Amino acid sequence: MPLPAATSRKHVHTRAINYRGFERDDGMWDIEAHMTDTKTYEFKNNWRGTVAVGTPLHEMLLRVTIDDDFVIRDVIAVTDNSPFKICPEITLNYKALIGIKMGLGWRKAIRQKVGGVDGCTHLTELLFPMATVAMQTIWPLLRHRQNKADSDVGKSDKRPVVLDTCHAWSTDSPVVKENAPKYYTGPDASS
Repeated sequence: MPLPAATSRKHVHTRAINYRGFERDDGMWDIEAHMTDTKTYEFKNNWRGTVAVGTPLHEMLLRVTIDDDFVIRDVIAVTDNSPFKICPEITLNYKALIGIKMGLGWRKAIRQKVGGVDGCTHLTELLFPMATVAMQTIWPLLRHRQNKADSDVGKSDKRPVVLDTCHAWSTDSPVVKENAPKYYTGPDASS
């Protein structure tokens, strides 16, 4: 369903973010992010001079390599376009994330390692959704290889990690009642 019609307006700015997940031949996983900020008008930048329409003011890329346990094994950060000459100098700081596990406390760990002046606002913001992208890359593929449906999360003895992460997976929702009945807490739940 599209958004309702908007008031008369003029397009000014576009931030485009793309995430992709890859299975590597060595058994690891790469999660990549690419972000650009572009304007619909030409403008001046003190370092770069005139920035043409559609030329990125910001263009940042990240590749995070993780293992099956979601532990970061490598990070590559790149700044191809920025408003200041010094912006790309911070990219090596992202190696500080090696050894961190994506999961509970992910955002806090990111802020501790590359938050504030220890990182780039844009690169750091790209990291936050990477854990979700990693999960969407790895778990469905593994379930597919086991010939299981995405909703088969409740068919194991382990508590599904998706419980209480959103409205649909609330332990009192009909989705949990159907797919993980052992963990259902809603009306008519067996006590």
